[in-house]
Amino acid sequence: MNRINESVPPQEFILLGFSDRPRLELPLFVVFLISYILTILGNLAIIIVSRLDSKLHTPMYFFLTNLSLLDLCYTTSTVPQMLVNIRSIRKVISYGGCVAQLFIFLALGSTECLLLAVMSFDRFAAICRPLHYSVIMHQRLCLQLAAISWVSGFSNSVLQSTLTLQMPLCGHKEVDHFFCEVPALLRLSCVDTTANEAELFFISVLFLLIPVTLILISYAFIVQAVLKIQSVEGRRKAFGTCGSHLIVVSLFYGTAIYMYLQPPSPVSKDRGKMVSLFYGIITPMLNPLIYTLRNKDVKGAFKSLIAKIFLIKK
Repeated sequence: MNRINESVPPQEFILLGFSDRPRLELPLFVVFLISYILTILGNLAIIIVSRLDSKLHTPMYFFLTNLSLLDLCYTTSTVPQMLVNIRSIRKVISYGGCVAQLFIFLALGSTECLLLAVMSFDRFAAICRPLHYSVIMHQRLCLQLAAISWVSGFSNSVLQSTLTLQMPLCGHKEVDHFFCEVPALLRLSCVDTTANEAELFFISVLFLLIPVTLILISYAFIVQAVLKIQSVEGRRKAFGTCGSHLIVVSLFYGTAIYMYLQPPSPVSKDRGKMVSLFYGIITPMLNPLIYTLRNKDVKGAFKSLIAKIFLIKK
C-alpha cells in the first residue's frame, strides 16, 4: 500500500495560502486583483507602444518587450488561480494544473533572470561603447541573446520540474503556499530531499548569483563611463535609463535570492510566502511603472499614441 501511495500522484492539491488567517483573505484578494489588472494593462501598453513607435525599435526596447511579455505570462500562470482559491471554500488545484503552473512559473522566472543580465549588457554597450553600439548590438545578436534566455529558462524548468515531480508524496497533498513552487512541493515529500535541495541551490546560483554578479560588473563600468561624460544632461539621461533597470534588478533578484538561496526553515515559511508573492506579483506590476515614469522616450511614445487615438476618434 505504501508503494502505491508513493507512486500514484494525487488527483488534486490543496493550496493552503493564508487559509489559517481568514481575515487576510479579502485584503489579499483586493491587492492581487488590482496588481494583476495593473500588470496586464502596463505590460500590454509597453508591448504595443514599443511595436508601434518606430523610435523605440532599438535593442533596449526589444528586450523590454520581451520582459513585458514574460511578466504577462508569469503572473497569468499563478494569479487567476490564486484569486479563485482565495474566494473559494475548497482551495484546490488539479494535479495537471499544478504541474503546468510549476513548469511555466519556473521557465519564465529563469528566463527573466537571464534576460535582465542581457539588458545590463545592452546598457553597457550603449554607454561604454557608444560609437560601436550599432555594430555590437546588431539585430541577429539581439535575437540570439533573447533566444538563449528563453531556451535556457525552459530547459531549466524541464529539469527542475521533472526532479521535483518524481519525489514520492505518500498521500500528502496540502501545499503550504499560494501556488505550486519547488520549495513548497519538496516539503510534501516523504523521503529525504537533501539531494534535490542541493541541486536547487546549485541551479539558483547559476540563474541568480552569476547573472547578478555580471550585472554589477557591467554597472561598475557604466558608472565609470557616465562620470566621464561632460554634459550634465547626458549624465542625467544615462543614469535615468540605467536607474530604471537597476531598480527592477534589485526588486527581482533581491526577493528571489532570499527565497531560493537561504537554508530551509519552518519559522520562515510565512515570510517566504510573502517574498514569493512580491517577486511573482508585485515586481511584474512595478516594472512598467518604473520604466515609463523614469523614461522620457517611453512617456513620449505613450503621449503620441494617445494623441493619435483621440485624432482617429475625432
